[in-house]
Amino acid sequence: MLGPFTKANDINPVILPRPGVAWEATATFNPAAVVRNGQIFVLYRAEDASGELKIGGHTSRIGLAQSVDGLRFTRGAAPVLYPDSDAQRPYEWPGGVEDPRIVETEDGGYVLTYTQWNRQVPRLAVATSRDLIHWTKHGPAFAASRSGKYLNMESKSGAILARVEGDHLIATRVHGTYWMYFNVPEVLIATSDNLLDWTPLEDVDGKLMKVLAPRPGYFDSWLVEAGPPAILTTHGIVLIYNAGNSGTTGVASLPARVYTAGQALFDSTNPLKLLSRSAEPFIKPTEAYERTGQYPEGTTFVEGLVPFHGRWYLYYGSADSRVGVAVWDPRRSNSGHGGSHR
Repeated sequence: MLGPFTKANDINPVILPRPGVAWEATATFNPAAVVRNGQIFVLYRAEDASGELKIGGHTSRIGLAQSVDGLRFTRGAAPVLYPDSDAQRPYEWPGGVEDPRIVETEDGGYVLTYTQWNRQVPRLAVATSRDLIHWTKHGPAFAASRSGKYLNMESKSGAILARVEGDHLIATRVHGTYWMYFNVPEVLIATSDNLLDWTPLEDVDGKLMKVLAPRPGYFDSWLVEAGPPAILTTHGIVLIYNAGNSGTTGVASLPARVYTAGQALFDSTNPLKLLSRSAEPFIKPTEAYERTGQYPEGTTFVEGLVPFHGRWYLYYGSADSRVGVAVWDPRRSNSGHGGSHR
């Protein structure tokens, strides 16, 4: 397992809504992270005050913040990805663009997966950039797959498999193809030749392959959802995943519908093969800023993970309202922590 991660509680939350800035007046949460030019950049979901007073009832845009230490951020005045009068408008309006994850490409570019929300069907989509500011939208990730079979399927949470090179997570192929863990309430898997067009994997009966599922009696009894980019390590593929606790079949020590996070290990030569997964969450809501806001049951919703100057920085959404960070210094720990459940 990666970690242990320690929340930076003396400085959390690191990104808060700005009441005087219309496009991020209500909430700033669910962040992606990447290292560029020696700084950490966080792409975060921002909600305005339009629409209904409920989660998903506002319009979401994606803002960009940067930091020299991973803890203190400066923000741009305008969002960098937003619903516009473009070809994606039918998919992105009025709900907007949500919940980004990011990886680098071999040639130094960036691939962003995000959710398009038209308040009818959430769709996993792809955008690319060279500078993190100007983005090209490529539309729904599964639009071209199997004659459009999955274009109207509810999909979100695209965690592309990446390798670590210094402070960079670079999308990497296994058996000549790119891999992406995605979706909720089970984690599914898809492949791609170009990082833009993705094909969900099916079994022999033509059903989508579930590689990670909820477990009754555990912290992940209600749902599992892909988190930050999956990491290729010497031990296998580590997928950090978000986990919901069921009020009926879950853990009594956790609130119903609380979001914690676990870790799963897949075979490095077979991304479908689950080897082990954590028996306990490695991060969970414990602080006031993680349990007050749009989602009072509490969330530590992890989407951003980067190595930076020898440490690992994990960025997460707290209560669907703010951004928090937790830090792991491998130099101060051994091979990780926590138990696993096979």
